[in-house]
Amino acid sequence: MRKKVTVVGAGNVGASCALRIANKELADVVLVDIMEGVPQGKALDLLESGPVEGYDVNVSGANDYAPTKDSDVVVITAGFPRKPGMSRDDLLMANYEIVKSATEGVARFSPNAIIVVVTNPLDAMCYTAHVVSKFPNHRVIGMAGVLDTARYRTFIAEALNVSMENVTAMVLGGHGDTMVPLPRLTSVSGIPLTELLPQDKIDVIVDRTRNGGAEIVKLLKTGSAFYAPSAATVEMVESILKDKKKVLPCAAYLEGEYGIQGLFVGVPCKLGSNGIEQIYEIQLSHAEKAELARSAAAVQELVDVLKSKGA
Repeated sequence: MRKKVTVVGAGNVGASCALRIANKELADVVLVDIMEGVPQGKALDLLESGPVEGYDVNVSGANDYAPTKDSDVVVITAGFPRKPGMSRDDLLMANYEIVKSATEGVARFSPNAIIVVVTNPLDAMCYTAHVVSKFPNHRVIGMAGVLDTARYRTFIAEALNVSMENVTAMVLGGHGDTMVPLPRLTSVSGIPLTELLPQDKIDVIVDRTRNGGAEIVKLLKTGSAFYAPSAATVEMVESILKDKKKVLPCAAYLEGEYGIQGLFVGVPCKLGSNGIEQIYEIQLSHAEKAELARSAAAVQELVDVLKSKGA
């Protein structure tokens, strides 16, 4: 029996996710959006690409959650995008209502699904999906670290003029300007980054990584990134559906790991058919621990705002 993935939100990120899932023949896809005709039209367009691209999965669209019944994975991308000058935090309450509604639909029709949250502000939206769905910790996951790490790897490869495939890296923490790239654990085919670039150039790359999303928002002027976010999301979905057990940086609910309690924060996770199958607690330097604690504090602030408003 084919796997089934629901993508909530038929905007640029959602539609790109649906396309990548179909191209990889990972699962049948249901696109859900409140805009009448939009998910149906994009789904039909994707379906009609099949004969040309050579994929043989069903892609359908809907304005309600009944057609999503018994999904294996649900990707939540719905929400307002950032505009120039906006922080992810500005989106908090508006996107809370959207993610809350989406999660209620998911929990009703696919109570055994694994939820992958993409909507910003990411870590707070993961908290929302977790509380509303009442799903176990391992079945609510946030997509942030894979994207942030991809940007970090891209900038390193550019600086060194080497293949991106040779760059191994990890970005931890919240999805925002407090994220924590780890140059100490970054390498190019096993060669430590600190032996390849001076500290001042590494600092520039770290700063650019932290502002990677804002850089694209500024360039686009009327939207935010979607090609790399969808690629990062589908890498996670593929690892879950194929039980690949990839170790990827994901927003996971922590219960004491890294000294963090009751928050979704980006950490290395093993992703398999059960969702998060293991959280790796790596040894951090004092400075790295301090940065991660500061990042977690920024996430806590958003969660506190949600709680103060009865969320």
